[in-house]
Amino acid sequence: MSSEAPAYRRMSVEARRTQLLTAAVDLFGHRRPEDVSVDDVAAAAGVSRPLVYRYFPGGKQQLYEAAIQGAAQELIGRFAVAPQGAPTRRLADVLDRYLDYVDEHDAAYAALMRGGGVAGDGRTGAVVDGVRRRAVQQVLHHLGVARPGPRLATMVRAWIASVEAVSLIWLDEGKRPPRADVRDWLVDQFTALLLVTAARDQETADAAAPALAEETPDSPAGVLVRRLAPLAPLVAHLAKPPGDGADPPGDGADRPGG
Repeated sequence: MSSEAPAYRRMSVEARRTQLLTAAVDLFGHRRPEDVSVDDVAAAAGVSRPLVYRYFPGGKQQLYEAAIQGAAQELIGRFAVAPQGAPTRRLADVLDRYLDYVDEHDAAYAALMRGGGVAGDGRTGAVVDGVRRRAVQQVLHHLGVARPGPRLATMVRAWIASVEAVSLIWLDEGKRPPRADVRDWLVDQFTALLLVTAARDQETADAAAPALAEETPDSPAGVLVRRLAPLAPLVAHLAKPPGDGADPPGDGADRPGG
């Protein structure tokens, strides 16, 4: 029995590239990049190995970079929402669009965030960093901050990292809990981080004040405050200075020269 190349139907150049990229994205999303070969992509797409190289002469590295570039550009577009309404409501809209992408393109998202560089040249890592930078810029834009101080910048970057980690864990857990619950939890995380950072950093407090002034009782921040209100009596005693009128630790007598 003679060995024959896989049969395939004629497609336009763009349609064929899309077909090969779709197959590659699915493979990269479910395996480590180093475990995927051009032969695997050809088999998944139902075409011959030479045909893959005709459209992607750079082989696996070019396929991988094209796959993550496409995912990155799509994700970046999800961060743009109209600057109207309470900031946490805008943030919820951004997360809805972001998690929609994670849900609908789970393999592409996993390939983008988990893959790393196939050839170790740093290009793929730079793509992911570009998505993160754009996300940080958009969050700061909705806070009305052009030049954040170091603590606010660190807080926003840490929150973006949390969004990525939570999204990947959500996929690992079979997309549970419901997506809306994940969105609300991430918005609450952001609000809490902003308030905690503002309590320790005046620059953040100055930036947070006008943003918080735009919040309403029915915005995500307003809902969070109502949820937290019943817990206030449980921690009210923590607001009192320790001891009977003594200076709090770190003040007064224990200072140098005090």
